[in-house]
Amino acid sequence: MSDPKRLHPIAAMINMLRQLKELIVPILFFTVVGSRGNENVFYFIAVGVGLVLVLLTGILSWYRFTYRVEEGELRIEHGLFVRKKRYIPFERIQSLDITEGILQRPFGLVKVKVETAGGSKTENAEAVLTAIRKEEASQIHDFLVSVKNSKRRDEFEEEAVPIQESIIYRLSFGDLLLLASTSGGVGVVISAIVAFFFQFEEIIPYEKVYKEVEHFIANGVIFVSIVVFLGFLLAWVISVLGTMVKYANFTLKKVDQDLIITRGLLEKRQMTIPLKRIQAIRISENVLRQPFGRGSVYIESAGGSALNEEGSKVLVLPLIKKQDIAKTLEPFLEEYPFKSNFHTLPPRALTRYLGRGVVIVIPVAVVISYFFKPWGYVSLLFILASLIWSALKYKDAGWAIDKDFLVLRYRTFVKNTVLMRKEKIQSLTARKSFYQNKKRLATIEAVVKSGHSGSGGRVKDLEDKDVINIYQWYSRDAHH
Repeated sequence: MSDPKRLHPIAAMINMLRQLKELIVPILFFTVVGSRGNENVFYFIAVGVGLVLVLLTGILSWYRFTYRVEEGELRIEHGLFVRKKRYIPFERIQSLDITEGILQRPFGLVKVKVETAGGSKTENAEAVLTAIRKEEASQIHDFLVSVKNSKRRDEFEEEAVPIQESIIYRLSFGDLLLLASTSGGVGVVISAIVAFFFQFEEIIPYEKVYKEVEHFIANGVIFVSIVVFLGFLLAWVISVLGTMVKYANFTLKKVDQDLIITRGLLEKRQMTIPLKRIQAIRISENVLRQPFGRGSVYIESAGGSALNEEGSKVLVLPLIKKQDIAKTLEPFLEEYPFKSNFHTLPPRALTRYLGRGVVIVIPVAVVISYFFKPWGYVSLLFILASLIWSALKYKDAGWAIDKDFLVLRYRTFVKNTVLMRKEKIQSLTARKSFYQNKKRLATIEAVVKSGHSGSGGRVKDLEDKDVINIYQWYSRDAHH
């Protein structure tokens, strides 16, 4: 593979489509404005010229991009007007993300994203090979594995050992269906639809449509209720289908010193997570899955970037019984304390949780009740709901120290349990407000490196002496 190679020509089309996606709003704007003015021909010519430039740029970008493997490096040269060279030593490569997209699959191609040590500081992956043959991707992967094995043998003076592969988890169809049904993606679908239609604000007479709808609502409440229900049902079905397509055939396996995830129906994807890059493990339980005793497990990784958050927060167990998490992961992540004895919050912290929960809801409910009688009184139920939710947040909060690990548990909309190794914690903050000080309470927050910024957990209103103990545990023999 030492001779320079170009990507498959389909990469030119992918480049063009990517640029069109970024220009879709300006193109629509020019089209709409041009169609309403007297100089519409000029606007259509401008749009046409723009499309031609996008096409030429896509082709030239493909033609000017070459890659090769030489002297233990992945060497890439690219650039339309200024020739840029990027040499990436294989020993610096942390992971390969291999995707078999809709455009690549008919040609037997894949996209390869290369992540390196320190690559998360940039917005993009270190390098992306948009369309190469599967065989070439396999050769790059095998070469990377051989370099890692050789480095490990040099460091530990070990003899070559065969690569071991173990299947950790497979997502069954039943769990896939439950995962999709409780994903909460309905809001995302509805938001996307609304955002799409408002792109055509200049074409669609929204004000007139609103008046007609308002008149219709006044005369057909039952029918409107049915239409709204069917709309939400359709959004839910779209969300379910999208999630099932994304996570179909999900498999987690351990290969040598890496965790490898494969998933997807239309777009097949393979992600690699080096064990040494794991910063923390997060167990999440949303309210829809808790009644089924199910949760999800994420790995906070040092990979990823500002535009690739999925590379830093990786879903490794999409849906699993909570009692099965330990026995599934302990054989492969032996040191992590999946069964910790938590310290809960003191009873006097409950009033602070309840107060924070209703401080905004009560004024809003009072205003709605006053101006929209009698139906406005229904808003008072939100106060009760807020109190229940705040009590649940208080009940779920807690912490534990297990040898070299800090475990924090808290709830926002989702109940989170975060397991962090001491040496991976980048910062630990203990703080107390004036009112917390009066009640001898404090807040603890721990942050680990994850992607472009960081991740971790925060628990409010612990016993102040517990926060001191946590801080002393972290400071003792810590070198940061």
